[in-house]
Amino acid sequence: MKLGHGLIAALALAGCQRLENVGKAPDFTPVETGGEYFAMASPGLPATAAASQATDGASLWSGARGSLLGDRRAGHRGDILTVVIEIDDKAEISNSSGRSRAGSDSMGIPDLFGIPQRLDRNFPEGASMANAVSTASSSSYQGDGSVARKEKLTLRVAATVVESLPNGVLRIQGSQEVRVNFEVRELIVQGFVRPEDISRQNEITYDKIAGARISYGGRGQITDVQQPRYGQQVADIVLPF
Repeated sequence: MKLGHGLIAALALAGCQRLENVGKAPDFTPVETGGEYFAMASPGLPATAAASQATDGASLWSGARGSLLGDRRAGHRGDILTVVIEIDDKAEISNSSGRSRAGSDSMGIPDLFGIPQRLDRNFPEGASMANAVSTASSSSYQGDGSVARKEKLTLRVAATVVESLPNGVLRIQGSQEVRVNFEVRELIVQGFVRPEDISRQNEITYDKIAGARISYGGRGQITDVQQPRYGQQVADIVLPF
């Protein structure tokens, strides 16, 4: 009973918290709490000094990032690059399987030095050693399955280099929130990229991100209506039928 009362109290508390959002648009997630802001706000490692600052400043062919031909691709902690997400995936799988088996066995002793005839006298009516054992069995199984899915997603999001690993690989993280009326659409992307895979336009496609984690969803009135109630979710987990 105590467990049931505790569950009811937890559901009631969750419901009260949701009532606070009635008539209000969902709030944005503060950018100051994410790893992107921390990577950009914290000081990075000191850059290696050039051979001569005066020479770099006077040369048009300097390799500095601010020069005419400088490499402006993201490569250090706190740098920003664009992640291009173009997913057009389609898969169709169909399979079927069948299995059947049949078997029968019979055994009898019609004649054996007259012994079966003598035994038959003591058997109930209809029983005979000539048909002592007879069995038959059969089983069959048929299964069919199919999967059909199609996904298409085209998005662009700015991501931040939050860490440079010892082997030179960059860990990136990006998020984007767009609020339309009372619904917030959220896009989150993170993973690991090689600096050489970043294009001259400072862009990288999602298929070059190792360990990619891409999430596109929302929160607000529309998403809230589409989700089953807490009680229904608990019932789906607890009930065995």
